[in-house]
Amino acid sequence: MKDYCSEFSNYLINRKAVSANTLDSYIRDVGHFLLFLDENGVDDPTKVDSDFMNTYVAKLTELKKSNATITRNIASIRCFYQYLIISGQTDCNPAKAVKLEKTVKKLPQILTGKEIELLLSQPDTQESKGCRDKAMLELLYATGIRASELVDLNIQDINIHTGMLNCKNGKNERLIPVYSTAVSAISEYIIRVRNLIITPDGGQALFTNLNGHRLTRQGFWKIVKGYAEKAGIVKEITPHTLRHSFALHLLENGAELKDIQMMLGHADISSTQVYVHLLNDHFKKVYNNCHPRAKLG
Repeated sequence: MKDYCSEFSNYLINRKAVSANTLDSYIRDVGHFLLFLDENGVDDPTKVDSDFMNTYVAKLTELKKSNATITRNIASIRCFYQYLIISGQTDCNPAKAVKLEKTVKKLPQILTGKEIELLLSQPDTQESKGCRDKAMLELLYATGIRASELVDLNIQDINIHTGMLNCKNGKNERLIPVYSTAVSAISEYIIRVRNLIITPDGGQALFTNLNGHRLTRQGFWKIVKGYAEKAGIVKEITPHTLRHSFALHLLENGAELKDIQMMLGHADISSTQVYVHLLNDHFKKVYNNCHPRAKLG
């Protein structure tokens, strides 16, 4: 079987301009699908029909994959066949005929203001690692950027004097304000830590590991998890939790949904509207817990 993944990857990067995370997800899902074809003696994905697609879904179900995972897999495969159609290799998208169960979308986890303060207070800024970690956590909550965007930042992307961050994602970029406490933490990190440990391999990376190489997304995830445990926060926390908290806290304090969409880099405002549901859910809980008549039921 020819290298479909490589060709599909080029399409996603050059035509669709997807983010690094989306690219990884699509290629992984399609790679598993192509392996399944190979294991079942199918040497050409254009020969697949809707019945075979249903067989694949059954296999994923047998492997105890969740509805959400199966839905994501089929979405990736639909995009793959869309590429095959555009490139003239087929005129049929068998994945479109697959009927999937509707998944109940879980609302994202949000930190309270007190939990944010607790998390941000954990790094020991007297140490090099703590100084760097404080800068990263402050910047993440200040801007709501993704973990992948954070580790991809270069030093020229942050303007210490104007307090603005230029965040690039594929061909798109957006300017996001950074509050003064975060600017101070980043400035201290650059002067005290980064300028001393950066290596030629680190290039222009804003955040590096203590060996001077660009920090990885996985490395940053471990850092966030470690401080959450240290803070005694029982919620399941990932870097994305800070992104969600950033958005909801802005909305709670009167920010317009359109402005939050721009800062988060959502292509479609429907992605941002989840925070309206979260806000309504939050107010409902506050009402039920605090209104004296609501407690009577």
